[in-house]
Amino acid sequence: MKNNFRKIVASILLVSAMFTANAQSPSPSGRDGVGLVNLETVLKLAGANNLTIQEYQLKYQHALAEQSKAKEWYLPNIYFGASTHYLNGAAMNTDGQIFTDVNRNNLWTGLGIGAEIDFSKGFYSSLAAKQKAKAMQYQSTTEKNKMILQTVQTYFDLQVEQLKYFFLQQLVNQSNTISQQIKIKVDAGLLYQSDYLLSQSNYNHLKISMLQTKIEWQKKSAELVNLLNLENNISLVSGDTTLIPLKLIEQKNDTATYKNGFEKRAEYLGLSSELQSFQTLRKTANQGLLLPKLRAGFDNGAFGAYTTPLYNTYQFNASLVWNLPLGRFTYKGDLKKYDTQILIQQNEIEQFKNQFQQEISIANSQLQIAQEQMTIAKHALQSSTEALNQSIERQKLGTAKPFEVFQIQQFFLQAQTDYVKTVIDYNKVQYALWVALGNML
Repeated sequence: MKNNFRKIVASILLVSAMFTANAQSPSPSGRDGVGLVNLETVLKLAGANNLTIQEYQLKYQHALAEQSKAKEWYLPNIYFGASTHYLNGAAMNTDGQIFTDVNRNNLWTGLGIGAEIDFSKGFYSSLAAKQKAKAMQYQSTTEKNKMILQTVQTYFDLQVEQLKYFFLQQLVNQSNTISQQIKIKVDAGLLYQSDYLLSQSNYNHLKISMLQTKIEWQKKSAELVNLLNLENNISLVSGDTTLIPLKLIEQKNDTATYKNGFEKRAEYLGLSSELQSFQTLRKTANQGLLLPKLRAGFDNGAFGAYTTPLYNTYQFNASLVWNLPLGRFTYKGDLKKYDTQILIQQNEIEQFKNQFQQEISIANSQLQIAQEQMTIAKHALQSSTEALNQSIERQKLGTAKPFEVFQIQQFFLQAQTDYVKTVIDYNKVQYALWVALGNML
């Protein structure tokens, strides 16, 4: 019995290799419509090609651009060119007298430099922009991990459907052989015609199930193609020839050991950086009031009337001003706005801590149940394998009814599918727990 079970397990482990031998392309190039992928390839392509990951990487680049812009707060403007002024009519003198029949014109051309530096906002805004860029970097990392995890789980789902398809394909061939054997016995008068009709019904039922499974396989392939951003005309096939439980994380029954594990998560680091940016911006309405605004300018050039020679003229202007907005001391709108944003951000951080504990608790439970399921599924597959072999031998000897063989085939198929699915589910939970603990894919 153990030898038969080993043969079945070996068939499960190598069933993908059977298709690999018939495929043309060793990688998902799409030239012949079939692309072979394995877990390693999926992990690499997901990180490089996924459009959602690229979107958040671009958002991070945009945040860096905003940070670069914020750094410009203290830099002056340089200007050069020409300006003119013309007036004809009445004009008021500086002492308040009105002059009529005035015909005034002047022209200036030259080079100047001017700056308006708001220390109360510039310094803190630049620091806040840096913290926001850091928060976006962590958010980009978070989304990258999520998308790679989703891609890996989709790949595992494709494996399930692919293996199930090959299991059904084997049973279809086996059912056809049995049906032909029954036909010979019916023609010889050893069995009833109804036995052959029943065998044909079972054969067609398995073919329909095989085609339905192929549809699900193609759906998972299309979903994986989309996640990997590959050519749409390609059909993906798993090239992994091993189906074993992964050991990324050792299970710990006491979830308290993960109590502070959220501190490694990119989501928490991103939320904390964003909180720091709000706290920094709040300082513009508090400590920033103690800082002045500086205006300074200098220019040098030629100045004079249109019709007379131009004279070299230079000037320098500067002011240092402290602004005290009355609203800051009455309604305190800016402070209330920033305080509310800070409280909202702190609330989101607490929500994430609860979410982290929930994810760890669920993943640990799923991991334990998946281990139990694998043990049960292995025994079920072992029993159904032996039962099928015995029923086929009995059918050859004429001591087993055809419907008994067909029923055992269904049990055998279910046992194969259950075994594969429990291993895949266990591996999916391993990856989910790996990500939940703050590790990168």
